[in-house]
Amino acid sequence: MFDSIGWVEILIIVVAGLFILGPERLPSAAAWLGKTVRQVREYATGAREQLKQEMGPEFESLRKPLEDLRELRNFDPKRAVTKHLFEDPEPTKSNGYPAPSTPPAAEQRPLAPGERPPYDPDAT
Repeated sequence: MFDSIGWVEILIIVVAGLFILGPERLPSAAAWLGKTVRQVREYATGAREQLKQEMGPEFESLRKPLEDLRELRNFDPKRAVTKHLFEDPEPTKSNGYPAPSTPPAAEQRPLAPGERPPYDPDAT
């Protein structure tokens, strides 16, 4: 919840609250705010658990796309370009899916004198 709010912002809010509410009402307002935030969290947790029980295994399949969207929200173009330019990329097909891994090639050896090269009828 407080990922983007730092200690400086919290200190500014407390000082502003001290000026607006006064020193006698600030502790009760902070207690009310804490109690309300805790109650909202309990409601959200209860709703998530109830949804999880009602949907069963389909809840996880619904949650996966939401996690993907959350990753997109944290997308850093600078990091993506750096990764694309300087790291060894995975081979991909034109549709964006990973290319199938190729089986290791058979070890090649020189042909013996008089030996015929291998013949592949599918290649002709």
